[in-house]
Amino acid sequence: MSHVMLRGLTLSIVIPTPGDSGALEETLLSVLENRPEGCEVVVALGCEYDDPWNLAEEVRFVRAPEGSGLVGCVTAGVQATTGDVVHLLAAGWKATPGWADAALARFEDATTGAVIPLGIDGATEHRVVSAGVKYKRGGRRVALTRPGMGTTAAVGSGAERRVGARRPQWPVVGPRLEAGFWRADLVRDAGAGFSAACGDRLADVDMAVELATRGVSTVVEEGSRVVAGGDPAWERGFRSGLHGERLFWRSLAGRSFLPSFLLHVIEVIRHAVVSAPLGTVPMLLGRFVGACQLVSHARRRRQLAEYLAPDLATDMEIDTTTEAATDTAADAASADSEGTTIRIDEGQEVLSGPRRRPRDAEPLRKSA
Repeated sequence: MSHVMLRGLTLSIVIPTPGDSGALEETLLSVLENRPEGCEVVVALGCEYDDPWNLAEEVRFVRAPEGSGLVGCVTAGVQATTGDVVHLLAAGWKATPGWADAALARFEDATTGAVIPLGIDGATEHRVVSAGVKYKRGGRRVALTRPGMGTTAAVGSGAERRVGARRPQWPVVGPRLEAGFWRADLVRDAGAGFSAACGDRLADVDMAVELATRGVSTVVEEGSRVVAGGDPAWERGFRSGLHGERLFWRSLAGRSFLPSFLLHVIEVIRHAVVSAPLGTVPMLLGRFVGACQLVSHARRRRQLAEYLAPDLATDMEIDTTTEAATDTAADAASADSEGTTIRIDEGQEVLSGPRRRPRDAEPLRKSA
């Protein structure tokens, strides 16, 4: 992908609010006080909110489907946006002065797919408590707290990349679902967006895997800072096993199976230990059910494989061109080895046969 400067980028800010209207008002106030000019603000509600401050002229309120969690609210909000860049800032997180400008500037590079803002402690603003999330190969989500752990470079093309070397980027990192900047086409277009298959807690790292497969870059912008809010509730028992197992099988496209599976076994053992004593059996049952959902995993694998397909097509095109050039050279060599062919046109005189002595001719006599 070439580095193209994008001019006139527009920003859409989405505030997903599954259930805490008090946290929404704190977040909304910070956004309205610090937002850039010309951006739109969308609040995606999963709970009742009567807008006591009459903000409908400045803010667009949309309703998520009944019973929606964080992922459902995010999806409803993103689909209502129109900007080139979508910023998710969940209720309970707070914006700071200039937080969006530095992140938006990163998208002038067309290879940038997502930007991770730093989450800071509300009591100590210099203390970083969030720098995105990371996917570990065995199927585990790890919350990052140091800026240097969260940057990936975009995959090169043409002369920058050896033909056939296309693989998902490593390490796999991405923004948290609660706070991140995303290129709009990656989260809003048909077939794109966050999946609820892995639950609210693992949806962000599931999307990070997709970004890595697409070959776009994820960067940390230290000039973009937000006050961190709370984490989603920890899942335990059956649901934690189900979502964890789905995450692993959904993330295998383009990766070596055997090393990934061995690391996954280690992750399951770790999960069983931390779930002990009462949650181990339900967790393992959830993982068993998740592993058996083969149709869903195959569909996800095909989707990720399509993101890798352009590189395979490039390889095939190169092979075809090489084969055609080889055939042309072989034909030329064959023509040289066969020599020159002479064509006899119809108008030429026909060659006569061998001369014969007439029957009535006098026979030859011996000389004396």
